[in-house]
Amino acid sequence: MSTTEQPLVSIVTPVYNGAAYLAECIESVLRQTYQNYEYIIVNNCSTDRTLEIALKYAAKDNRIRVHSNEKFVGVIDNHNTAFNLMSPKARYCKVVSGDDYIFPNCVALMVELAESNPSVGIIGCYQLSGDVVKWQGFRYPRSVMPGREVGRRFLLGQQVHLDDQPLLGFGSPTSLMYRADLVRSSPAFYPSASPHSDTSACFKSLETSDFGFVYEILSYERTHEETQTFASLQINRYLSQTLNDLQEYGPFYLSQDELKQEIDQALKSYRRFLVVNSFAGSRGKEFWEYHKGRLAELGHPLTRFALLKAAAGMVVEEGVNPGQAIRKLWKRLSPERGKLVVGRHNPAQLGTRR
Repeated sequence: MSTTEQPLVSIVTPVYNGAAYLAECIESVLRQTYQNYEYIIVNNCSTDRTLEIALKYAAKDNRIRVHSNEKFVGVIDNHNTAFNLMSPKARYCKVVSGDDYIFPNCVALMVELAESNPSVGIIGCYQLSGDVVKWQGFRYPRSVMPGREVGRRFLLGQQVHLDDQPLLGFGSPTSLMYRADLVRSSPAFYPSASPHSDTSACFKSLETSDFGFVYEILSYERTHEETQTFASLQINRYLSQTLNDLQEYGPFYLSQDELKQEIDQALKSYRRFLVVNSFAGSRGKEFWEYHKGRLAELGHPLTRFALLKAAAGMVVEEGVNPGQAIRKLWKRLSPERGKLVVGRHNPAQLGTRR
């Protein structure tokens, strides 16, 4: 397929203070074997050399456009800003987070799968994160799966972690490509302020489209202490997001009985996590305000009675004294690095700077 016959792909990089890695990210886009793309870099009021680096590359390649926000916005708002800057001619949208990069065949192989399967709305791939390969669980050579089937799998399934990395799921923004009409269907493709709103966008999109997967490592994720993924792990925002997605999207993917069972289990895990942290006594005001606020928003206010009931349930189930029950659950929720562990599912994560 010649460049003129290739559908236009909008590649977007929302970034805040990403000078340390931005050049590597941009270079990975410029090395794509696929050529018909526009590249939009959205600078979120960075105070380092981010804007300077972006403008330097834009001066060399007219496919690159740089947009600078007039005022600082949150990570999700910055992504939605980037989505709204897409050309109306774009058929696909590819996020490349400013910390990450993609391998040369990434866009070409994803577009090839999507063009061969018009029902596909989201395309994923394997992603290298350190020395861990993420987003496993799909069965080769099946490259297209019904959206409802994939959504059910991730709402009902168990997550698997290796070296604290989730191995299963839709993927992270850098490992996914979206059909542009899905992105344009709402002014806010990432539908909430949660740092894991990309997961919600997948659930929402797969209500009306299928999921495609390329069985190759096409993207690289860099994790460090300044990413949203790291911040989420510190406060464990995944628990509230899992509960949110169950309540918001579960009615489409699950039966009433399945939904009730999953919500009850999610609440049980959430409250037990809070019991453990209450006993540990090492969490500050921000931690408790976040979880109290999120549970109230989701219709399950955190009360002393709820915590006491959760603690009592732990003791009864473990059949041991309270101290042993707490230590067992703490070990289960905070596995040693390097071990393969199974837990509740978090289908995606937004590991990116703002």
